Order: sequence, then structure tokens, then C-alpha cells
Amino acid sequence: MHIDPFGLERWFAEYEHEADIMLAESGIRSLDASRFDLDPGKLGYVIPTNGDPEFRADVGERYGRSADEVLFTCGTQEANFLTFCALLGDDDPVGPAGSGSHAVVVTPTYQALHAVPDAFGEVTRVELESPDWKLDAEAVADAMREDTAVVVVNNPNNPTGQYHSEEAMRAVYDAAVEHDAYLLCDEVYRLLAEDPQPPVASFGAHGISTTSLTKAYGLAGLRFGWLAGPEPVVDRAWQWKDYTTISPGIFGQHVAKQALGRREKRILEENRDLARDHRKRVADWVDDLGLDWHHPVGVNGFVTVPDGFADAEEFCRTVVEEESVVLAPGHLFGFPDRFRIGFGLPTEELQEGLVRVRKVVREHGATDGGTADGNAIDGGGDA
Repeated sequence: MHIDPFGLERWFAEYEHEADIMLAESGIRSLDASRFDLDPGKLGYVIPTNGDPEFRADVGERYGRSADEVLFTCGTQEANFLTFCALLGDDDPVGPAGSGSHAVVVTPTYQALHAVPDAFGEVTRVELESPDWKLDAEAVADAMREDTAVVVVNNPNNPTGQYHSEEAMRAVYDAAVEHDAYLLCDEVYRLLAEDPQPPVASFGAHGISTTSLTKAYGLAGLRFGWLAGPEPVVDRAWQWKDYTTISPGIFGQHVAKQALGRREKRILEENRDLARDHRKRVADWVDDLGLDWHHPVGVNGFVTVPDGFADAEEFCRTVVEEESVVLAPGHLFGFPDRFRIGFGLPTEELQEGLVRVRKVVREHGATDGGTADGNAIDGGGDA
């Protein structure tokens, strides 16, 4: 079994620990632990190891599913990994889709969503096309085969910030049903949308949703997520989980109950307000520099590389080495002419990061517009 090195994580490992500003992170700024009760009692395993049954039932209600159709995991990453383990290359059929070793993955996307299934079997990519990055359900259907076990979509999309319409998602779901396959949707950014769409796990028997408290809630350090979907898939994923993290962390589950309880509305309102304000600031900055992006949902966008640089990697290395600001070069997502910018960090850090990146563009690149003194960056919104 071979799996490609995780390019984005290796990029972060090279630069993020010593850089001043992380302008490549795709989540919202972290909440302070003081907002929560941090005493879970005895520090034992979570029992049962798939998560507290009452809490799983509460989460399942969000999808119209039961407690047995929810598995708590160590973040969305483990939820996706366990789902691939459950569905791909297994001789023992799982649910209506049966067995198979082929996945259709909509890209660009987070590398784990295509690299892991590629390690288990075979992947056919369906590329979104710039500048609109629209999901083509017919192209997804055309890519499916008799041995297709799962279609994989990240919605809202990372890195582009595109939020595929409910109509398009339901059309992809119908194609998966027609081919007796599952639709797995990584929905980790869904609740940062002003008007979130219904989750895919609520579509029907072939729908699987994965998510966590990392991106929309600002609780990345909890490492708490879940998988919601058909019971046969969830049960098989739980079997695989016995060989990974065994159970969710007891601190994570304890705080997650609070975050998804009475505190949830306020947390999401605060984070959506921050995302809205920062999105406007970055949109003004992008326009000021004569660059281009698709106006994103969430807190990351995929921006064109300024003139004067060979590609995104050269641009991003120049930025981090000269101004100590980390951006994510687009070749890590298959688009060397773009870079990913994350704008969910605290406002002062965002403002300073934008000023520093603009300095690099002014000194090394060429832009179609912008002010001579860079004041437009600070004018992207009230601090």
C-alpha cells in the first residue's frame, strides 16, 4: 500500500512554526478554553468507544438519523479515513452499495480526500473549472463505473470556497444512487455559511456526512468530529476505529457537548460575523491588487498569483522568507497559478498579514491596480 506525502502538511511543517503570521490556515480563530467547563471527571476511555449514546442521538437528529448511525471520531480527518476503510477494496459488501475499489473525487480539494482512496484502490478526478468552480453532476455521473463505491465531494469546497448548490448536490446524490454507490460529503465548513444547506446524510440511504468542531466552531484543538450515515457503513467504520484511536478523547466529547448545546448559537453567530467581516477585507485587498478569486463561503479563498512570479510556489516562498507570512501554494491542490489564503485568524493578525503580503507584491510583482501607499488594505473594514 502506497500513499503520497501530504504536501500541505509538509509545507506547514517547513514554515509555520517559525513564521510570524499563519495566513494559510483554513479554520476560524480558536476560542478560549475559559468559555467551557474543562472537568470531564475521571480520565478514562469514552465508553462505549463509538461515543456517548445520548450525545450520538442528539447529533443524529441533525441528520434525521439514529444514534447507531453516528460515530464520533478524532476530527473530520479520521471520519473520512474510516469511511474509506469501510467502503473501498473490501470483499465483504457494506449496505446497498456493495464492494468496490473505485472512487470518484471532485477536485481541487483537501489532499486526504483523494490520496487516501487512491491508496486503497483507484480514483477518477472530476475537476472543477475556474473561475466559477461549479459542480457538474453529469461529469460526476460519467466518471462512475460498475465498481465505483463512493463519490467524494467537499462542500463548501477547500480551497476555492465554492458552496455547491443543493440542486447540484442532490443531482450528484441521485447519480450515486443510480450507480449503487455512496456519496460522501466532507461538510466541515457548512455551518460557516449564512444559510447552510441540508447535510448529505439527510438525503437518504446513500448519503454520508463527515464534519467536526474544527473549522466552523473554532475548536480545532478538541480533535472532535463525527461520521453520520447508514448504519452498516458506520458500524464497519467503528470496527476500523478499533485499530486507530479506539475512542474519542474524553475532553473533546465533554467540551463538544457544551459547544453543541446552549452555547452553539452564540458561537456560530460570532464566527459567521468574523468570517463576513474578514471576507470583505480580503475581497477589497484582492481587488486592490488586481487579482482574482471566487467570492468564497467559509474562511479560505483561492487567489490568482500576482504578475512577476513564475508560479504560486515562488510567490509563497518569497512571502514567507521575506515577510514571515505563510500562504498555501496552489500546486498543492493542482493549480500552480493560484494560492490559498485563510482569513479566519484574529483581525489584527489578518490586517498585518495582508500589509506584509502586499509589500512583497509591490517589491517583486506587478499589479493592475492598487494604491501607492497601501492604505486600501487597512481600509478593508473597521478594526
